[in-house]
Amino acid sequence: MLTTPFTELLGITYPIVQGGMQWVGRAELAAAVSEAGGLGMITALTQPTPDDLRREIERARALTDKPLGVNLTILPTIDPPPYDEYRRAIFDSGITIVETAGSNPAPHLDEFKRHGVTVIHKCTSVRHALKAEQVGVDAVSIDGFECAGHPGEDDIPGLILIPAATQRVNIPVIASGGFADGRGLAAALALGADGINMGTRFMCTVESPIHQQIKEAIVAADELDTELIFRPLRNTARVAKNSVSTEVVEILEAGGSFPDVRELVAGARGRTVYETGDAQAGIWSVGLVQGLIDDIPTAGEVVTRTVAEARDILTSSLARFAAG
Repeated sequence: MLTTPFTELLGITYPIVQGGMQWVGRAELAAAVSEAGGLGMITALTQPTPDDLRREIERARALTDKPLGVNLTILPTIDPPPYDEYRRAIFDSGITIVETAGSNPAPHLDEFKRHGVTVIHKCTSVRHALKAEQVGVDAVSIDGFECAGHPGEDDIPGLILIPAATQRVNIPVIASGGFADGRGLAAALALGADGINMGTRFMCTVESPIHQQIKEAIVAADELDTELIFRPLRNTARVAKNSVSTEVVEILEAGGSFPDVRELVAGARGRTVYETGDAQAGIWSVGLVQGLIDDIPTAGEVVTRTVAEARDILTSSLARFAAG
């Protein structure tokens, strides 16, 4: 085992969380991560209805009896999803671990607590982590600038953000953004974190429900092959560099507004990327860490070798340096 306050809080064996990724966090992947001793995450809003979420959780339960989590991303929209119904599906399915992301989770916490749910909130700054702790979440995931998706607007990389958060936050902190192996896990623990969250690394596994060609594209890419879109709109997102993301950047830097790129960034086009394997079909999220990924193992292999590498670094390697 590799025990930390985070593993003790959740009752898992290893301090490794699979990111709750849109279109990716499905039953097979989440169950494989949990079965290996980490925490798998089913993405609630990937499922078109709350009943579909119930069925997805049932599918995962048939594959593992280990703890599972559900990611519920809360965003202000003109036509918001029925969050109360998705919450009910989570409770009805016996899920006791939820990762919230996006907006302030406070409006949802009372009901989560009434149902005995442990809440992890994803943050991109120390101030947001402190606010999340203040409103009552049980743990935070702190996302450095390296991460896929939305890194916030402060541009603080994990090497600074992780210790800045862990020295001020009193609840468990897991580090996110730039993690792919045991070197990252050992580094995160040394920086004060209680575990790591990996998204891109788990995208590129056997159980990941995305097209094989996209997995191979991640392996072939390096750390330079991402793009930051929506910078002028102060809603930055890190995505794979392709013809679509480059066009979005050019339009916005030339003074365009969101309506000018709406069709280019439509979520349906991103889903098409994962389903068809056409990496140029739309916008899709990937982190800088793709530059450290060179294979497509099972999710279980990712968990076990990450832990083994971290143990070796934290014992033999550091002991050797100390002796010197």
